[in-house]
Amino acid sequence: MAEIIWGLATSHVPSIGAAMDHNKTEDEYWKPLFDGYGPARAWMAEHKPDVAIVVYNDHANALGLEMIPTFSIGTAERYNVADEGYGPRSVPNIEGDLDLSEHLLVNLVDEGFDMTALQELDVDHGCTVPLSVYTPDPGDAWPCRVVPMLVNVLQYPQPTAARCLALGEALGRAIRSYPKDIKVAVFGTGGMSHQLSGERAGLINEEFDRNFLEKIETDPQSLAAISRGEYIEQAGSEGIEMIMWLIMRGALGDDITRIHDTYHVPASNTAAALALFATEAVNAKNNELAAV
Repeated sequence: MAEIIWGLATSHVPSIGAAMDHNKTEDEYWKPLFDGYGPARAWMAEHKPDVAIVVYNDHANALGLEMIPTFSIGTAERYNVADEGYGPRSVPNIEGDLDLSEHLLVNLVDEGFDMTALQELDVDHGCTVPLSVYTPDPGDAWPCRVVPMLVNVLQYPQPTAARCLALGEALGRAIRSYPKDIKVAVFGTGGMSHQLSGERAGLINEEFDRNFLEKIETDPQSLAAISRGEYIEQAGSEGIEMIMWLIMRGALGDDITRIHDTYHVPASNTAAALALFATEAVNAKNNELAAV
């Protein structure tokens, strides 16, 4: 059976990818952010998944604003990197996992989540930047297959935080019921607090962010109880992206260990963060090795 080995929550700020693409990671502005990624990257390199499920939002690149499903999932064998107006990022295209995608789609629909199946999809920075956070130098191919899962955080009404946590719990059950012996990682992306336009452009709420970073491990139910209006009020119009972290968190289950986290302000007027959690499956494996 499939097992979930870790979950990663990470910002998907497009300039993070640009900093890597243009060798800016050692520049004074960017170095503190990338130094913060170091311990997580080292740990993930030792615990490689076969498949990563990346929960993110399209930024009107593959899905136009005239049609945005609340929840959707990629069901293709391959996903090309989107041209976001300045050419595609110079990173590999993505190999999907059609069998796993179809298994997840059926199980999530059967649990009452009306997923939209995306049989063709170009992935934008919401997906590729988190993959670069995980693997900064992928070479010709990413080290794992990827199943994209997209969430509407752009247009009202966005799904509630509680609905996202429930989707994550259903996702976890669906993964663990998959009959193949594969290791799976789940990414929750977006945030942290930021607002890109309007009177509050440039808003960053460090107190809210740090509370979220703590509670995502210890009390996700309290984060699920926050209304969409309060997310926008406290974290900004784009800060509501953090509800996608709850899908990752719900999939992991109760017995998790925080491996590393980091928080940095600002990354292009955005509070950027990372939190990495190991699951019970990895903890049990490590305990077995330690006992040998």
